[in-house]
Amino acid sequence: MNRATILVVCALALALCAGSAWAQTDTLKVDYFANANTAGAPDATLRITDPNTNGGNICASIFVFDANGEMSECCSCLQTPDGLQTFSVDTNLTNNPLTGKVLTGGLIKIVSTTPIGGVCPLPIKFTPEAAIRAWATHIQNSNFTITEGASQDATLSASEITRLEKECGSINTDGSGAGICSCGSGQ
Repeated sequence: MNRATILVVCALALALCAGSAWAQTDTLKVDYFANANTAGAPDATLRITDPNTNGGNICASIFVFDANGEMSECCSCLQTPDGLQTFSVDTNLTNNPLTGKVLTGGLIKIVSTTPIGGVCPLPIKFTPEAAIRAWATHIQNSNFTITEGASQDATLSASEITRLEKECGSINTDGSGAGICSCGSGQ
């Protein structure tokens, strides 16, 4: 193979990879929670902001999973530029589980998405929009020590978007309202 052919093949490979995942940072954030809804343990918090990198409002589409990887709750909350929204893990994110089973530990995924008609509907169909920042407190196992850290960036693939939309859509099929988390305070 000559050098020009190798460059074309590399460029094509990069283009194909870029088309299959949202490689932007600040589109998908991942965090965990532990000792939620546990007697004697303090409540953990999740804080989300829109640093106005996209020039307007965004939605924080939130997906809460139990420790076995099953989606338990989902919701979408409006984030205004430079605003700060604080979520209680016990009250806003794990208080209304789909199965009725009380969550004590699990995973939180936050996808920065585009509002639809100025609002943030349940994230059963969404368009990612890089912009979000998030931090969480964690209640550790030894003496319920509280730590805090930035939520981690992760790559958002097209298959993950489809999975999140489908699982959140399944939560809302019975009309009971179970499995829908609530927006925190601040905005």
